[in-house]
Amino acid sequence: MDTPSLMSHVSVGVADLDRASRFYDAVLATLGARRIVDEAFGIAYGRQFPEFWIGRPHDGQPPVAGNGAHFAFLAADRGQVTAFHAAALAAGGSDDGAPGPRPHYGAEYYGAFARDPDGNKIEAMVWEG
Repeated sequence: MDTPSLMSHVSVGVADLDRASRFYDAVLATLGARRIVDEAFGIAYGRQFPEFWIGRPHDGQPPVAGNGAHFAFLAADRGQVTAFHAAALAAGGSDDGAPGPRPHYGAEYYGAFARDPDGNKIEAMVWEG
């Protein structure tokens, strides 16, 4: 079986599913992703299959953003990276690294970082070259 991704899926906890879905609807659309699953317990996004989930934590506790954890989404080009970052800020996220080269990650690495309204660190990146 040939799959387009190494991961099956990842999930992040959110405090307010409606607020988080508005944020991720805007941000992930810049990368060609859409809602694939929309349930009361959570929403999944992807291009072909549900790769990125948002929802209330299963243990019922408040969500906590992981220290050192972040989720990187593949972009097609620099334009998508820039659009992702701008959409994140416009949708209520905060800047955690403007679009630009990241040579310490590799000569061809270009990325941008943001925090969602719950503090989860997200990134869009492209390997150029």
